[in-house]
Amino acid sequence: MTNTSNLKEINIENLVAEHTEDMYRWAFHKTSSNETAEDLVQDTFLVAAEKLSGFKGNSSPKTWLFSILNNKIIDFYRKKARTEKNIGNQSITALFDGDGNWKKNREPRDWGEDESHLLDNEDFQKILKQCLDALPQRWNTCVKLKYLSTKSGEEICQEVGISSSNFWQIIHRAKLQLRECIDENWFNH
Repeated sequence: MTNTSNLKEINIENLVAEHTEDMYRWAFHKTSSNETAEDLVQDTFLVAAEKLSGFKGNSSPKTWLFSILNNKIIDFYRKKARTEKNIGNQSITALFDGDGNWKKNREPRDWGEDESHLLDNEDFQKILKQCLDALPQRWNTCVKLKYLSTKSGEEICQEVGISSSNFWQIIHRAKLQLRECIDENWFNH
């Protein structure tokens, strides 16, 4: 237990210097994402900085920080689950019937005769950018690397730090979400 005289010596800079590495390792272990782990640790320190004056020393500073971090990790997965449930976890069965035919009102819309020049259309580019930006960060990165940088799946997996099956699942879900977003914003505008 920390005594009150030691509480005066605790400041956010010392906490960052002492605990960032351990917290990052824990967050990475829980999320398997460098970027997410870094964000979660940063968010933890932001909360800790705001609440530092209320820290009473009933536990060690490290225990207190990890408690905040664990809550941030839980919040991350709750948000991720809601996002996937609402927009990203659309399955093939939502698009096709048992015979493999498009379900009514789910078939791709007619993009018109001039579809080969659609990427030259500034309005379409804006909508495509908005739809790409609406993707979760990892999905956005994978799509851009695959289709804009034309990297191989293997290269992307190494760069992003994911498995091959995770990569293809991300690409599949991202395509479904992009299709839905473009349908909503391009065809209905």
